[in-house]
Amino acid sequence: MKIGKESEKLEFKMSGAELKEGIISIVAMLNKHGGGELYFGIRNDGTPVGMDIAEKTLRDISQAIDNRIEPKIYPQINVVYVDEKSCVHITFSGDDAPYFAYGRVYIRVADEDRVLSSAELKDFILKKNAWRIVWDSELSDKTISDVDDAVIKDYIERANSVGRIDFAYTTKEEVLNKLGLIENGKLKNAAYLLFVGSNMLEIQMAIFAGTERLTFNDIKRESGSVAQLVKVAEKYIRNNIRWRVVLDGSIKRKEIPEIPIDAIREALVNSYCHRLYTSSQNNEITIHSNRIEIYNPGTFPEGLTPQDFIDGNERSIKRNPLLAQLMYYTKDIESFGTGLKRIANACDDAGVKVEFKLLKKGFAVIFYRPDEFLTTDKNGDVVRNVVRNVVINKTEQAVLMVVSNNSELTADEIAKAISKSSRTVQRHLESLQKKNLVRRVGSTKAGTWEVIDNVDIGDEQ
Repeated sequence: MKIGKESEKLEFKMSGAELKEGIISIVAMLNKHGGGELYFGIRNDGTPVGMDIAEKTLRDISQAIDNRIEPKIYPQINVVYVDEKSCVHITFSGDDAPYFAYGRVYIRVADEDRVLSSAELKDFILKKNAWRIVWDSELSDKTISDVDDAVIKDYIERANSVGRIDFAYTTKEEVLNKLGLIENGKLKNAAYLLFVGSNMLEIQMAIFAGTERLTFNDIKRESGSVAQLVKVAEKYIRNNIRWRVVLDGSIKRKEIPEIPIDAIREALVNSYCHRLYTSSQNNEITIHSNRIEIYNPGTFPEGLTPQDFIDGNERSIKRNPLLAQLMYYTKDIESFGTGLKRIANACDDAGVKVEFKLLKKGFAVIFYRPDEFLTTDKNGDVVRNVVRNVVINKTEQAVLMVVSNNSELTADEIAKAISKSSRTVQRHLESLQKKNLVRRVGSTKAGTWEVIDNVDIGDEQ
């Protein structure tokens, strides 16, 4: 399993013999993006080869980073297993650039590390200080031509539908002017985040085999606009959590997720609304056997805690006020400062534990997965544990619902109940049996259908 390819924020090294080169890459990524990732035990094409890792290995790496990089950084250094091969994974960030490695300043260009000249270093420092302002209202290097017509048109239609913008879509330029998102032909950064398809934003999503960040079962990276990445992340979580199915006699089955989807969506939107966009750290989704974490590189307001906002005692402190206002127009955020309260309330109603964790370099919402997604029987409803793994189509769903309510029906009778031909129903019954969702008990003529408990069911997309 390849875990990606080298980029301006990701570097692979075969072994600890390349430690010096690895430290230079760390500094180059810090200076270009404020952070990144480095793996030892991975070929430069992303193929894991593994390496021998002793306790001294991690200590040597940590000491080399501490001794050779100035100003000091405090990376996370972990052993991970990729395709059952042991590798070292280092994540790091810092906002005190320029950083030096072995007395020199390096910058990341594509997947290479280049040393800066004295003149380039002076220019670098001047540009760095220019970022110490409200970022989302500053001008980007993008113009009107970079705006995706369909995206901005959809935005205005959504804002119209909820009554928070009262003008219709005309042209890109007119809409951007009315929203105050363009100046001298350049887009403000908030417009760049929302309306430019090829965006600088990335999200990393991963599934781990257990409770630790060790063995990957899956890892993905996606890039795009804020709206695109929220949608991608929500779908990734939806497809990898457990769902309980309620069969109550109706054709349409009821599905209940182990974690409220409204809470997940709120956490995702907030992670982009309040993140620190000058940080090179990506938003992250990590799915573990016992929890789901949604991380963003945006520290919490000093002197405040999440509980202050959950209790409703504090007003919203907006890191990106223009972006927040734009997301309010489309009701992506309902009102300022209430996101954490809505997450907490939704989880409380569902009996799900949620934690808001303050980190030195970011903020995380942690949803704890129930120990057991129990089968229950309430008011005559048949409830089953399911995980979205086995795909069934709409006709198979209908057949499954009918036989769950009357196990003695023949294929002809099922066909009549769902308005399909007997041949079609027979084909789908065979498919359901192959997927181990139903079984025939007894003879073909005198037998009955049995719906199998604890099956894994998912909708066909």
